[in-house]
Amino acid sequence: MFKNLSNYLFLTTLISGTLISISSNSWLGAWIGLEINLLSFIPLMIDTNNLLSTEASLKYFLTQALASAIFLFSSIFFIIQLNTFSMINLNSNFITLAILSSLLLKSGAAPFHFWFPGVMEGLNWWNNLILMTWQKIAPLMLCSYCLNFNFIFSIIILSITIGSLGGLNQTSLRKLMAFSSINHLGWMLAAMIYSENLWLTYFFIYTYLSFTLIFIFNLFKFFHLNQMFSFFNQSPLIKFSMFISLLSLGGLPPFLGFLPKWMVIQSISGMNSIFMLIVMVSFTLITLFFYMRMTYAAFMLSYMETNWNYKNFIISKNMNWTLILNFFSSMSLTLISLIYLFL
Repeated sequence: MFKNLSNYLFLTTLISGTLISISSNSWLGAWIGLEINLLSFIPLMIDTNNLLSTEASLKYFLTQALASAIFLFSSIFFIIQLNTFSMINLNSNFITLAILSSLLLKSGAAPFHFWFPGVMEGLNWWNNLILMTWQKIAPLMLCSYCLNFNFIFSIIILSITIGSLGGLNQTSLRKLMAFSSINHLGWMLAAMIYSENLWLTYFFIYTYLSFTLIFIFNLFKFFHLNQMFSFFNQSPLIKFSMFISLLSLGGLPPFLGFLPKWMVIQSISGMNSIFMLIVMVSFTLITLFFYMRMTYAAFMLSYMETNWNYKNFIISKNMNWTLILNFFSSMSLTLISLIYLFL
């Protein structure tokens, strides 16, 4: 994963920065943790073998620096108002929106998402996994402290809409995963409105499914759709494993990815937010559509074998891990349902 020993030090400080942010008892302490996290991730992004990594790291730094500046000034104004008790009713809502906007900019939610696909395109797969999962923990946790329902409602609708429509014409797997992440971020924010445990459950399952896919992408160096189709003609088992994980990430029953969406749908319907629920489900079906379009093309149009010939399977030391990860991705919803039935 990392070629230089110093990168393990940066990874340690990256984790420490997130832990400082989510355990801080003040906004300034949270800002310090976010800055440590940012400055630790920049060296991890730079790859001498990838010319786009420098551009991606510069985009990421400028965007995060802007978000940190807005977050810092908003936090200072918030503290000043609490200490002086002057005009607190007039400006507190604006300050809350400014803090929320800076945190959503850091996490890549729409309409603050413009930097996210470009940065994803310039990174390797393991850095993409960190960007899609770990780098969202601190901003989302801080967002849960100062929710504004009307503002978050519009962010949820925009994130799910743009995440669904943005991935329709993509051939780059990294941009496809970026728009998928924006879509899932909308679902996490919707889960956050209901309870903290719900969005954390959604986040952990999303992290597992993303890891399952990126493990395969990195193992076989997939970056575009045509690479997958040409490779999988020689390895049907990996093809099957790969696209089951992809459909699970899209939320197709009965795979594991449907479980958190099921929980969010049940929770939101109990809050009588029917309009938001209809928009969320409708546009997520578009996401599932372009996943299924890829799956149909791989299994039906590009498959030249008439049966599964085991001598053509590509033997890899990581094949067992691929199959184990895929098993939990595809069968966990069934297993959880059976466990719940017998308890």
